[in-house]
Amino acid sequence: MNVSPYLKELFDLSGRTAVVIGGTGHLCGAIAAGLARAGAEIVLAGRIPDKAEPVLRDIASDGGRGWFVPVDVTSRASLNQLLEATLAHAGKADILINGAGIHSDTPFLDIDEEEYGRVLDTNLSAVFRACQVFGSHFIAESRPGSIINIGSVSGISPLSRAFTDSLAKAAVHNLTRNLAREWADKDIRVNTLVPGFFAAAQNPRFVNESRVLDILRQTPASRFGNADELIGATLLLASPRAGSFITGAELVVDGGFHAMTL
Repeated sequence: MNVSPYLKELFDLSGRTAVVIGGTGHLCGAIAAGLARAGAEIVLAGRIPDKAEPVLRDIASDGGRGWFVPVDVTSRASLNQLLEATLAHAGKADILINGAGIHSDTPFLDIDEEEYGRVLDTNLSAVFRACQVFGSHFIAESRPGSIINIGSVSGISPLSRAFTDSLAKAAVHNLTRNLAREWADKDIRVNTLVPGFFAAAQNPRFVNESRVLDILRQTPASRFGNADELIGATLLLASPRAGSFITGAELVVDGGFHAMTL
């Protein structure tokens, strides 16, 4: 039985431009490639051009279109330049993925002001800035848009050894809900994609052998996720048809980790 054209249209992103901040990383790289397979043109935004090359090759091998723009998410000027470069090349932006982030496993009493500020600036303030920059564009142009902020299960339930990460991500979840409420009448949907623990995506200092066993015991699926398993959820939130009435949501992709309790 052939797939109905209607089902294909639900997730078709042809003619749309997706800006993937943090797209040179493991998880957001897979997300970028998945958006490209659905027909979107991809603006891969990150700090290191060399890290973009494997993702761009993956996109091109499937017949997709993607290009790299350097960005410093701690700088509003750099995010403005990212928007300007996107408009100059593609003429518009339709989808924004906020996926840049850094990790810290410093014990709470050892976190100094510099580390605290650096983690919050990258994991929270950068999302605030990007939402302002791209949200202002969507509103000024009366364009519908989809903003997907990458959260974390630590933003739902605080995790040990992730104090500043948990704090920042919880705030990102709250920011998302606030913006969803503010911008719903402007046809701008804002949602949080919430990954759990994924293979090859964790800081090796953060996930040692003992930690792995703890995570697997807490995960009903009894395994880590694969990056490609984030694509379907992203397409749902990005699509103006499949996700047309979804805003302010936290879509958790974690193998059941957040559902476990003692």
